[in-house]
Amino acid sequence: MAGVERRGYIWALSAGLNAALAAIAAKFVSSQFLRYGLVILFNVMMWGCYVNSLKALSSLQATVTNFAANFLTSGLAGFFLFKEPLPSQWFLGAILIILGVYVLSQSSSPRKLNSD
Repeated sequence: MAGVERRGYIWALSAGLNAALAAIAAKFVSSQFLRYGLVILFNVMMWGCYVNSLKALSSLQATVTNFAANFLTSGLAGFFLFKEPLPSQWFLGAILIILGVYVLSQSSSPRKLNSD
């Protein structure tokens, strides 16, 4: 994976993490003023990271990676912070999402043609 593409995935993962943090702040912070401020801050950061990921990745790669990071972070935060149950279907879905992101990242990498 090229350095630019790797940075694109890091930006996309950061975008998903910030989106999840916005949702967590909306549920976890009791002060209404602070809650709205954090939600706006995390959403602005999410969009900045997402735009940067689009500079290095295709829109499909950036969107799917962003979604996967948001899904996994939100689910794990729900489990650890809010004591929400995670059924086995959630873990199966998480594994399939991770595999899909991996396949997508591998299939979009440029391949060297064999000149033999």
